[in-house]
Parts: sequence; C-alpha cells; structure tokens
Amino acid sequence: MNRTAPRKTQVRTARQGGSALPARTPRPSGQATRQLLLETAGQLFAERGLAEGTTKEIAQRAGTPMASINYHFGSREGLYEAVLIEAHKQIVDLDELLAVTTDSNASPQERLQMVLGNVLHLSSRGDAPWGFRVMVREVLSPSAMLPAMVEKAVLPKAAAMRALMGQVLQLPQDHPAVQRAVAFVVLPAIVLMVAPREAPARVLPAVVQDPAGLQEDLVRYVMGGLAALAAAHGAKTRAKAPAKSSRKSPAKTTRRGTRHA
Repeated sequence: MNRTAPRKTQVRTARQGGSALPARTPRPSGQATRQLLLETAGQLFAERGLAEGTTKEIAQRAGTPMASINYHFGSREGLYEAVLIEAHKQIVDLDELLAVTTDSNASPQERLQMVLGNVLHLSSRGDAPWGFRVMVREVLSPSAMLPAMVEKAVLPKAAAMRALMGQVLQLPQDHPAVQRAVAFVVLPAIVLMVAPREAPARVLPAVVQDPAGLQEDLVRYVMGGLAALAAAHGAKTRAKAPAKSSRKSPAKTTRRGTRHA
C-alpha cells in the first residue's frame, strides 16, 4: 500500500507588500520587570512621596500590568520597602563598604578616611540619584516600613562601621565610645548628603562653594576628634586593667638546702 508522504509545512516569512513585518517586542524577563518597577516607583516616590505615589501610576509609567507589582513585591507596601532598601544602597552600598573597611593594604585610619571621602563626594554631586530624595522624605515622615529598612539595610552597614571604628580607637567594637564615634562620623556626613543645598548656600556659602575644602576639613576634624577619643578611653582602659604583681616568686630549695634563684 502506497502511502502519500505528509507534506512539509512551510514556514512563511510574514511580508506585506514585499517588506518584512516588524518583529515583536520581546517581553522583559521577570528580573528586568522587577527592576523596572523598582526604578519607576523610586522616581515617583521621590517626586511625590509615599502617600501620593499610586500603584496605578507606577504601572502606567513602567508600562506593565498593575498585577505585576503584587507578583514581584507582594503589595504596594512591599514595593515601597524595596524602594527604601534600594535608596539606602544608592547612598552606601554594603559590598563597596565592606571592600573598603576590610582592605588589609590600608591602616584603619586610612580606611575610615576613604569611607568618609566617598560619602562626602556623593553629597557634593549635583545629579544625586532618586534615593537621596526618598531618604529625606522617609526621615521627615517615617513610614511603617522604616523598621524593615533598618533591619535589612542599616544594621549590616552599622556593624561594618563599628568593626572599623573599633580598630581605629583600639577598643572593642561594642564599647560605648566606639558606638558614639560611629554616630559622630556618620551623622554629619548624612546631613550634608540629604540636606537641601539652598539653605547652606544662603547661610554658609563656603560650605557649598568649595566641596573639596569641606571634605578635607571635615576629615581633619573627624580624625582629630577620634584621636582624642582613643587617647581618653585608651587611658581609662589601661587604668582599669589589673596591675601585674612585681613580687618575685620564692626561690626553690633543693634537697641539699641550696637555694636557687
């Protein structure tokens, strides 16, 4: 029995009037969509704040369905939490911070100066990323997601700074002076970073007119203060340490009665 071979299906090139049809735009991957939503939401929250940034507008700007926000972040609150963590990363990246604070080729003082210099350099940029404005809004009007940001973004970086500061002061990293010193170093840098530039420009114009000079003087100020703290608390630590006995151990007597020192 002769069976007719099935005809091969020809794949036709879609053409209209001799020209190829435009190719379909490929759908972004899941990770790309998540990043797109994160960037879009960050920019919107920076512009309008959490209360005015709606998921509808975020989805419209990103060109994605509203359901994609719940798919990638669970909820609007979950999206904002991710935005806060990303905003903090834009200011201080944990991996970059650890790379500097654990650099064995530099002294603790040099590493601290590098950390401070990097943060101050960001504060002088005119093209600050949206994370700066998001953090300013969050500081002025804290949301319910602030504790999550502290747990996931702030604490790991604070631990790295405590470890470095302990080396600078030559004190245990859980020592109160070490924790206070971290605050003395970090808080002024954060204020310079997130504060609106208009106010200092009018009140203290030299602060914004010479960013390099500001950075150099602040580093001198910080390092001088830390040297004083190290001297003061190091002296206290030495004073509290138990004094070693200066008595000599009694000489041993041999069986013949001869004393040996």
